[in-house]
Amino acid sequence: MQRLWSKFSPLFRKFMISYLIVLMIPQIAGYASYRTSIEAARTSSIENSLKSLNLSKEIIERNLMLVEDFTRQLAINQDLNRLIADPKPHDVNNVYGLSRMQRSLSMYSSTNDYLSRFFIYIPNYNVIITPTTVYYRPEHYFAANRLEGIAFAEWKENVLKKPHLNEIIPLQNYKKEILSGVFEDAPAITFLQSIPLNSFNKPQATIGVMIDENQMASLTQHIVEQYGGWTLVTDSNGDIIFSRGIDEAEAENLKGMPANKNDEVMPMDDGRLLISIHSNQNGWNYMAGIPEGSLMVKADQIKRVTLTFTLATLGIGLLIGLMLAYRHSAPIHRLLSVFREQDIGLPEKKSNEYDFLASNITSLITNNHVLKNALNEQIPMLRDGFIKRLLTGEFYTIRELEAISSQTDISLQPSRGVVGIVKVDGYGSPDSEEIIQELSVARLIVREALTTWNSEILITDWGTDQIAFIQPLIVEPSDMSLNTTVSELSKRMNAVYQEYRVSTTIGMGSYYEVWNDVGRSFNEARQALEYAIHMGTEHLVRFEDTVKETELYYYPMESEQRLLNTLKAGEMEESDRVLDQLFHHNFTERELSYDMTQQFVVELKGTFLKLEPKIMLDEALVDEFKNRIAAIQVTDSVTVLRDKFHQLAKDVCLDIQRKKSNMHAEIINETMAYIHERYADATLTVYRIAEQMGKPEKYISQLFKEYTGENLSDYVEKVRINKAAELLCETERTIDEIALTTGYNSAHSFRRAFKRVRGVLPSSFRQMENEMK
Repeated sequence: MQRLWSKFSPLFRKFMISYLIVLMIPQIAGYASYRTSIEAARTSSIENSLKSLNLSKEIIERNLMLVEDFTRQLAINQDLNRLIADPKPHDVNNVYGLSRMQRSLSMYSSTNDYLSRFFIYIPNYNVIITPTTVYYRPEHYFAANRLEGIAFAEWKENVLKKPHLNEIIPLQNYKKEILSGVFEDAPAITFLQSIPLNSFNKPQATIGVMIDENQMASLTQHIVEQYGGWTLVTDSNGDIIFSRGIDEAEAENLKGMPANKNDEVMPMDDGRLLISIHSNQNGWNYMAGIPEGSLMVKADQIKRVTLTFTLATLGIGLLIGLMLAYRHSAPIHRLLSVFREQDIGLPEKKSNEYDFLASNITSLITNNHVLKNALNEQIPMLRDGFIKRLLTGEFYTIRELEAISSQTDISLQPSRGVVGIVKVDGYGSPDSEEIIQELSVARLIVREALTTWNSEILITDWGTDQIAFIQPLIVEPSDMSLNTTVSELSKRMNAVYQEYRVSTTIGMGSYYEVWNDVGRSFNEARQALEYAIHMGTEHLVRFEDTVKETELYYYPMESEQRLLNTLKAGEMEESDRVLDQLFHHNFTERELSYDMTQQFVVELKGTFLKLEPKIMLDEALVDEFKNRIAAIQVTDSVTVLRDKFHQLAKDVCLDIQRKKSNMHAEIINETMAYIHERYADATLTVYRIAEQMGKPEKYISQLFKEYTGENLSDYVEKVRINKAAELLCETERTIDEIALTTGYNSAHSFRRAFKRVRGVLPSSFRQMENEMK
């Protein structure tokens, strides 16, 4: 009998025992099931709340990082740098420069909800610029955006004049003027940053971003609504950022509670469960309190089902129990076998196979939907950001361009095309909501017309009344193909005008042959558009048709900066291409006089001299490099000049590439040594390794993959498994002991990792090694 019983699957035996217990003592079985249901419902609710709170934390931190990125972008904004650079401006008010800066800020406010309210204070003019207006005196801005409980003098001293570095002021109440003399409360968290970014004493400008409390707090509102609990977020100093579900007095009492860094749950005296998370990024504490009574709703439902099931089984005999045990265990056993063959499991041990299956299937479905939705939401933003970086010429290497394009589903074929800008005519400054709405509708109409014309066209908004587009050209670019493109575009915009009365002006740049040249074509399109607006010409103007001062040499600031960046990055191919463009513009398209040629050559030599000596690998070569630059004479032929500058660029790039190669090899060796030293640490992750190396996580991962051919995480796992294999062969330690010794939190995760790397389980590996001995 015992032999026959052992032949049945463990699942079948569990079913049979369960039926026997139900038949003998249904009350005990019902009570045990009820208690299990309570614990399962309670655990599930706590896990969901913890995940929701953690997701809210990640979204808030990601948005705060976007605010920091926004201040960094403003720090390199040319218009802003011009405003803060001149200590004695010729135009005291500089209305044009300030208005231009204000218009450029308006596009930032639409990219992120956290950037709906911000200002820039420029001491040079004693003005404050916002996305909607320019305050020529800080007093006027403070009158419309008063900070409760503080005088203007104190606000000016502590906010405008004091230097700030990624400083966050806790929740404060602003009095925002919505109508003349009418104010409303606008609680907000204030982010402050001084410009330049490294200013420590007297900043040249101050950026302030007021983040609405409701925009942050809404991310945790569902916890309050679902369980009737509360949420509270405090900064590293214990000051309240925001709270939901509790009054101000209770929030003051709770703000001093320390956040648990292990994301554990602690009971409170008032019958609630405290869930707390500590942010390693900014030191904020995220807390949520859930009444235990609300967790019992699901348990009551399961209780009724369990009671019904218990009463129903009282009348079933042993034979029916046997039949049901087999019938129910067989399909579940097959399903469990599929899960285990695929190494799918949970980090926590579940009470039975039903919990195991339900948790796994629910987790798989939920994660799939969340991941799918998150990716779909991010793709439009990634595409728009990618297009803007193309237009501004921020890509210096093809490898970087290909890596980012693959994430945005944008094809890099064909590699040639033309860039243009469409401006919606008839609108002045968008200083009212009606005008902004009309411009939004007009942009949508133009975008629809362009997309209908060519579904492969890349489009992005450029300001409130302009749309930039990149038109790929399948055929070889020529005058005929460009004329065809211009003609078709004119027809489309005329149709838009005829149907919707939306008038446009278009500037078109010359075609590009490679994606890295899109920025040059875009700058030409902007020049063509400015020319068209200034001259009042037809609604479509090509760069080639604009008036060119052929007696002046061509060397714009953008080309010089791009040449410097490519040389410092060691990109030989890109630097050669920029030099060829400069020589083409100056000696093929133009007929320069001797003086202009001399000035161009001097400017180009000055660019090479701007390269810092420290970028040279051998310090002894610095003087030789300067002598070679000085030896270039304007009397040389164009061919000789081109060859000399190309050779200089080649030598600089090769020197930098050697220096990078040596530095990268040293970083890889240090990384490997650190992994071999700390492999037993269960918290050793790619993030920890990057932090130890002092490099960004993405950078260290890509560098390791490039030099070793394998992923950094895979290498860490391989080191651990190799050490584990040695311990299995040379010691008598248990699997659990070896798992902890080699950096795994549990024997289950260790077994899965060992099988993934070695192809067998640790116990089988040890058995095979012992047999070989």
